Amino acid sequence: QVQLVESGGGSVQVGGSLRLSCMQSRDIDNFSCMGWFRQAPGKEREGIATIFYSTTYYSDSAAGRFIISRDGAKHTLYLDMNNLQREDTAMYYCAASPCVTSNQALGALRGSFKFHYWGQGTQVTVSS
Repeated sequence: QVQLVESGGGSVQVGGSLRLSCMQSRDIDNFSCMGWFRQAPGKEREGIATIFYSTTYYSDSAAGRFIISRDGAKHTLYLDMNNLQREDTAMYYCAASPCVTSNQALGALRGSFKFHYWGQGTQVTVSS
């Protein structure tokens, strides 16, 4: 059974930083595609950053501030978030899927491809 468990959320002030982690079940191979998504109250879920092996993609709101990375040995995906703003307040979800091409990772970011497996989410709250 695939499990994705997020951690690292919390409350931070504007301009602060957080690192989110997503640990994947250790009894299966690392997924080729993984990503971070978020959903704020009253808004649709949006893609923040995705990764296909080592190739990364970012939304406009994340580019330049967030960094997605992975540690295969630890079966863990990370999202380093810097210069956080109030509009970054949301529930953040980790997701994964076996992908054949990088276009699927890009598609997941844009909403045209849906990842198969999802975590339960971790809350990020940014206040001034």
